[in-house]
Amino acid sequence: MTAQEKEDKVFNKLQRKIDKYERENRFLRKRSEDQQAIEEVFDKRTKMTLYNLMKDKSFQTLNGVVKTGKEARIYWGLTNNEESIAVKIYLTFTAEFRNRLKYIDGDPRFRAVKGISKIVELWARKEFRNLNSAIKAGVRVPKPIFVKKNILGMEFIGKDGVSAPTLKEIEVTKSDYLKILTLIRKLYVKGKLVHADLSEYNIFKWKGEIILFDMGSAVNIKHPNSTTYLQRDINNINQFFEKRGIKINNNWVNKVINK
Repeated sequence: MTAQEKEDKVFNKLQRKIDKYERENRFLRKRSEDQQAIEEVFDKRTKMTLYNLMKDKSFQTLNGVVKTGKEARIYWGLTNNEESIAVKIYLTFTAEFRNRLKYIDGDPRFRAVKGISKIVELWARKEFRNLNSAIKAGVRVPKPIFVKKNILGMEFIGKDGVSAPTLKEIEVTKSDYLKILTLIRKLYVKGKLVHADLSEYNIFKWKGEIILFDMGSAVNIKHPNSTTYLQRDINNINQFFEKRGIKINNNWVNKVINK
């Protein structure tokens, strides 16, 4: 068997496995949509990267979809020790990342690159690095495990392949609000980062913890728009909690952010 035949065999095996999980778990409504989404996510380069990660024992099983988005899909994976991980696969053929260049240009940690595939790989490394910086700052985020090309492995927040609820999906309290302000401050003061895309959709509430996620957009505080992004994050959180009937006191914001 030639090297090409061996590679094709690996790809075909992985593709059958992906098709099986997608079909059995009914994560997409129509077969045509299913196939299109699969082809967008699992191009040849991505399948090769998955194969290499499995060969390196970064994880052993890729299960069904946990979350879908315009830029990426998150799968439930299992390690060799049967521990759950989140496998985030960034789409390599989407124009969405062109809209994300504003979060890269001006960030002194990264230089601009050309070509969607290179931008996507840079974004994966950026999120991996942001997660590590957040953890060092004492901010609760999913622990990053590995990053390779357009694939990021992280701690799975949830149970048995079911993602933890976001703030949008669960009851919230004034205490939750104050915890979020504290995390925003820690991220800014100690992590030198601004989330830049914070809302009720990318904050988990799980087992009494408030956990920030989707850290790809986070920028260094030296980014020319970091102050604008910080204020936008705070405004988004304020508006959400006000809609939930929790009266926002600006003194709380000033006390937490500026102390």
